[in-house]
Amino acid sequence: MVTLQLKQIRVPAGQRIILEDVSWQVFEAILNELGEHRASRVAYSQGTLEIMAPLPEHERTKVIIGDLVKALLDELNLNWESLGSTTFKRKDTSVGIEPDDCFYIQNYQLMIGKDKIDLTVDPPPDLAIEIDVTSKTQISAYQALKVPEIWRYESKNLEINLLQGEQYIKSLTSAIFPAFPVNEIIPRFVEMARTTGTSLALRDFQEINYPNKRTTETQRTQREEK
Repeated sequence: MVTLQLKQIRVPAGQRIILEDVSWQVFEAILNELGEHRASRVAYSQGTLEIMAPLPEHERTKVIIGDLVKALLDELNLNWESLGSTTFKRKDTSVGIEPDDCFYIQNYQLMIGKDKIDLTVDPPPDLAIEIDVTSKTQISAYQALKVPEIWRYESKNLEINLLQGEQYIKSLTSAIFPAFPVNEIIPRFVEMARTTGTSLALRDFQEINYPNKRTTETQRTQREEK
């Protein structure tokens, strides 16, 4: 048997490695050795561990989608806590996952100031966002953690997955934003951000979808300047 140390393994950007027959104890040891301040992402389910190094395309897309979600939440006056790529894991289900971004909305108060997450007592995030560029989302891991809603962005398409019972179903509407066509609007502004820049895309998003709010803010600013 050949034994390698984790520091001997290098994952180039845009690539991934898959390790089989990884015990829970080894998985936790790998997490500790990788540390919290790293560029790589991990996913673990039933003994299979994937380590992925995202590309800039992946990171840009997750940032703009996260910013659009925040803009929507703020417009609807919904409180939220974002935990980014926090590691969510449960030993009893042999699952560990790091979403590209995630939001607590219904349970946001429980997450305020919380530095450690224990899913045996804490709820999972209400929304997880995954950018499928380098690898595919492990839906089975999210099923085990019972995350209510997952957005998967791939090839200019946003797929909404809602948990019903023990299975995810594809949906044309979001349970969090039922009156807003996120599967149409978000891909549009993600592509706009790629061509015109993130800040301009966000401004256009707010002006197009919430023109009254933008007008009110402009008027207030003008009054303050006077």
